[in-house]
Amino acid sequence: MSPAMKLLQAKCGVSADGDFGPNTARAIAKHYELSPERAAHLLGQASHESGGFKVTRENLNYSAEGICRTWKSRFKSIEDAEPFARNPKALAENVYFGRMGNDTPEKASLYIGRSFLQLTGYDNHKAFAHDMNRPDVLTDPSLLEGDLAFEGALWFFQKNDLFKLADEGVNDDTITRITKRVNGGHHGLADRTEQTNKIYGWLAA
Repeated sequence: MSPAMKLLQAKCGVSADGDFGPNTARAIAKHYELSPERAAHLLGQASHESGGFKVTRENLNYSAEGICRTWKSRFKSIEDAEPFARNPKALAENVYFGRMGNDTPEKASLYIGRSFLQLTGYDNHKAFAHDMNRPDVLTDPSLLEGDLAFEGALWFFQKNDLFKLADEGVNDDTITRITKRVNGGHHGLADRTEQTNKIYGWLAA
């Protein structure tokens, strides 16, 4: 069950059971006035990034080994990573301070990744709050974990001109290009492709 998905379903007028399926996909596309192509790409990417619409907050509870794998250039050894293992606040302050508008350690740990497509850093949270007229997000970023989880993903697509790519159709090339913009690489491409095509089948039927 996904609390954020339940909130989204209620907003879109379908049964709020927390499970994502064809009826929910169609309701989301209708509520947000998205074409089948735009909705399929957005929902396909969001499904992958959020583990099936279940995860809306970045998990920084890493082992030392996991830290080294994830931030290879920053942590050269297990010993370097040990002080930050299983310490999400300290890890966020180490890896995000001085980046993405995080000019204090407090901002680095407060503005971690959130929403169905994770918005990370003060700059992203500030831009979202401004563009969506939700200044409360800056004082309570956890809003992006629940009621605004989908809006965060929607804003990400709009901000990065991904809907223009989506308008080119649902095919392997377009999914690959959108994945590169979302992920910075092609991690999880097979699942992203499968999810996007499945959802497009529901919406285009």
